[in-house]
Amino acid sequence: MTPLAGWENFYVVVGSSAGALIGLQFVVITLIADIPIARDHSEAGAAFATPTVVHFAAVLLLAGVQCAPWQTVSAVAVVWGLLGLGGIVYEIVVARRMRAQTTYAPVFEDWLFRALLPLAAYATMVASAFITRLNAAGALFAMGTAALLLLFIGIHNAWDAVTYHVFSKKQGSNPE
Repeated sequence: MTPLAGWENFYVVVGSSAGALIGLQFVVITLIADIPIARDHSEAGAAFATPTVVHFAAVLLLAGVQCAPWQTVSAVAVVWGLLGLGGIVYEIVVARRMRAQTTYAPVFEDWLFRALLPLAAYATMVASAFITRLNAAGALFAMGTAALLLLFIGIHNAWDAVTYHVFSKKQGSNPE
């Protein structure tokens, strides 16, 4: 019995949630699609909307990887490390996009939930990959924490985007 054996239910729940939230994100985007989008708004979408789907997809991928029948934790740790490194690089891109877009001036909460906390989650994945040989149980809990963090970040960011569009954009549009 490997240390991964006790984690199947956790990742089934977390992965299912991430998959459902990806679908919900597409539904929300469809519902607000009637809002006119200026050219510079697409840059804001790349900075603020796309990362939410990426985080949900990372959690879904992580859940699938974790549920695979690995023989050792060390083997799956390589995948954690690669996913974490990819996430770190992506977060650097997101931060640059947030600074470059001109549609919205990000406040501290935006930087926290769209750059800093995701960066911490992906860095935790990388760190977990390295500590697996020393403390497999600790690494698994760190990975679970990173997965939940990304899931809750995605939920926060999706809600933030919806409320922004409903309360800010819709109110500013001209009634017919």
